[in-house]
Amino acid sequence: MATSNKTLTPLYEASTQFKNWRHSSEDLAKIRSSLNSAAVAVIRQTLEAYEPGSSLAVSFLTPDEELLLVRLYISKISQLCGFFRFPEEVEATAVSYLKRFYLKNTVMDWHPKNVMLTALFLATKTTNNPISLEAYTDNIPKTAPSDVLELEFLVAQSLGFEFAVWHAHRALWGIWLDLQTVPTAPPDRALLESEKYDAAHRHLRNSRLSDAELIYTPSQIALASLSLASPELAAEWAEFKFPLGSPSLSRLQSIVASIKTLIQSSSQPVDVEAVRAVDLRLKLCKNPEKVVGSKAYLAKKAEEERKAEEKRNRKATDVQQAIAEGDLFGDELTRGLAVDDDDDDD
Repeated sequence: MATSNKTLTPLYEASTQFKNWRHSSEDLAKIRSSLNSAAVAVIRQTLEAYEPGSSLAVSFLTPDEELLLVRLYISKISQLCGFFRFPEEVEATAVSYLKRFYLKNTVMDWHPKNVMLTALFLATKTTNNPISLEAYTDNIPKTAPSDVLELEFLVAQSLGFEFAVWHAHRALWGIWLDLQTVPTAPPDRALLESEKYDAAHRHLRNSRLSDAELIYTPSQIALASLSLASPELAAEWAEFKFPLGSPSLSRLQSIVASIKTLIQSSSQPVDVEAVRAVDLRLKLCKNPEKVVGSKAYLAKKAEEERKAEEKRNRKATDVQQAIAEGDLFGDELTRGLAVDDDDDDD
């Protein structure tokens, strides 16, 4: 049987994650800056429309402050997963969803708390670990089912309905299995060096607080996590996969060094006091169209209802006109009915 000479694309490189959710650190900064600037412009315009001069006193959040707030709620996902005893796949997926959401939206429009709760609930479904909405929200203080349901479509839409996520913890397990088979491996490596795997896994969990998964591949993050725990094992695996002195090995070593720096810089706990200060300011600079009960919110709702009423009226008018013209079922169906009638006459 003839075989094609075309090189097969690795599965990961064919994924939507590789195509749509990987950026350089410079691109991430530009995306966040652009979202922030656009949000500030819209909010400032809205504030001025209802209270001229009011926006001058508002201290809007910076992109870094938005990211700080999101990072706090990434850490909350881990706490909730521990409480509900969700598997790691759910936790990692929810973290990815939250990060991706804020590459399309800003915290000044959508507060990370409810987005986080919605992302986690969505992740339980997409990873086949479902929980009832009531069992979920009943165990989270000050949370109603509507808090989750109202944002579920928005979150899914912001993800481009791309729910599959390739995770670094799975890649780490693959590397660990490889290390059992290298020629230099001791017979009982899995038992003798299990603490190194555990340490690597802790570094990998810390990587979720960083932008690593938005820049690098899961296997690169996994190898960097292993390198932080055991440089010797990481080097052994890399040299097992790539010839010594090869450009590929040299490039991989450079990438791993960059990821290690990124993980280490993000491993410190979030400064809760700094986040609290940002959250207080967010209350003053949040988009008023999203604040229930505000003039802007009520005006937007009234406009949406007006447009919906116009749409309903147009539909009703179209139906009435079709009835008056005897074309209730449309031209194609009417012609079909006419043929059937002719057949009955026969």
